[in-house]
Amino acid sequence: MTEGTFCLVLHSHLPWLAHHGAWPVGEEWLYQAWAHSYLPVVDLLERFAGEGREDVLTLGVTPVLAAQLDDPYCLRGVHDWLGDWQLRAHSAAPRLPELSAREHRASRWALEKFETRWRHGFSPILKSLVDSRTVELLGGPAAHPFQPLLDPGLRAFSLRTGLADTRLRLGSAPEGIWAPECAYAPGMEEGYAAAGVRRFLVDGPSLHGDTAAARPVGSSDVLCFGRDLEVSYRVWSPKVGYPGDPAYRDFHTYDHPSGLKPSRVTGVRVEPGDKAPYSPQDAAVVVRRDAADFVDVVVRRLRSLRERHGKPSLVVAAYDTELYGHWWHEGPAWLEAVLRALPEAGVRVTTLRGAVEAGHVGAPVEIPPSSWGAGKDWHVWNGPQVADVVDLNAGVQRELLALDLAGRTRDPVADQAVREALLALSSDWAFMVTKDSAADYARYRAKVHADRFAELAALLRPGGGRGRGRARAAELRALDGPFGHLDARGLG
Repeated sequence: MTEGTFCLVLHSHLPWLAHHGAWPVGEEWLYQAWAHSYLPVVDLLERFAGEGREDVLTLGVTPVLAAQLDDPYCLRGVHDWLGDWQLRAHSAAPRLPELSAREHRASRWALEKFETRWRHGFSPILKSLVDSRTVELLGGPAAHPFQPLLDPGLRAFSLRTGLADTRLRLGSAPEGIWAPECAYAPGMEEGYAAAGVRRFLVDGPSLHGDTAAARPVGSSDVLCFGRDLEVSYRVWSPKVGYPGDPAYRDFHTYDHPSGLKPSRVTGVRVEPGDKAPYSPQDAAVVVRRDAADFVDVVVRRLRSLRERHGKPSLVVAAYDTELYGHWWHEGPAWLEAVLRALPEAGVRVTTLRGAVEAGHVGAPVEIPPSSWGAGKDWHVWNGPQVADVVDLNAGVQRELLALDLAGRTRDPVADQAVREALLALSSDWAFMVTKDSAADYARYRAKVHADRFAELAALLRPGGGRGRGRARAAELRALDGPFGHLDARGLG
């Protein structure tokens, strides 16, 4: 390998959706991502594992998503959804025979993969991929909070809870995390070091674009990796990217009687009814073209970095896993083509761990307050559009910290109160409001968890009603039950 090193990082995350609505957001969101992204991407990784390939990519799986991918209720739900997908494919046969046949094959494949590999949840599969070193796993805080806006004690508790959850599922805690929203505030590296975290992700502008090596943060030995936007945006940016090619399947256009997607993108200003039928053969040609283009982009970027720094350098490209298959139907095929072609072009493909082992570590750096959101600052999560959510979150934190849970005996009411507080503080709700993506649902979710927390907090106080509190906590845990190991006393 002569050109340099490339790391692909995939961030797998959805908020807690079980028991919170079905369609168009809610459980449907989980099942679509499961069927169209998680199944094919994991299948790709298992095939690489079967070939004996190590350090293929770095895979982030948030604890709150892992909880859903192991949850018996969600496992039954996605199995039903996959069966319904096949029935919907059959229903389209009289009107759209080619689409019906194509979707039948896809749903049959997904059902077979689920029934033979996934019926006992994701953790056994993920453990095999981690143990074989096919992937490096990144963990994270429990319910994906925007960490800079958390009280430091709550921030540390959330991270410990998330890492402990991964350890229980896989037998070991990850050394790296995907910091939710790539959000950073000065000093957070000290909390990472205390929790045993050795590396994390930031966005490229946080390092002023100098992403050619991992960098120790401040005086710590915790390393940060910066996303190379010059390369990452070739796939997907706020305005352009491969998935918008006219030949690819259009995400937004439905055949409403069946719920299937029959059209190609065709053009950005083409109305849904005027879009051309999707052709897998035409799309496959474009996948090969775009994969070759991406490899060329990576090679040219590595050569320019080597000229600048006088040594082989590093490129980190990072994306949401859900882009591959769910949002971009052809994404998994493109991913496989790229991961196979890069080594042939002289590029070392490895993980963040592998990049450190290869010596891609630079000088210490001070990082400003930042994120990977619009503007690369925090306004998506604390701007005027979400002032109500910010105020709600601040109130939850104040009341939670005032409970003084340390020193008590283990209490399922306190545990569920903390669980509801963590779910209320998820970064997803503010993001969805700012982006006007199911904003009403997001506000409802933040409010319902905050209300449930307040209800349980009241029952914890003297005279609140202990027996009634236990019954209510059990009722709520049946609905919101991730992180069963969570011990509220650790917050003290």
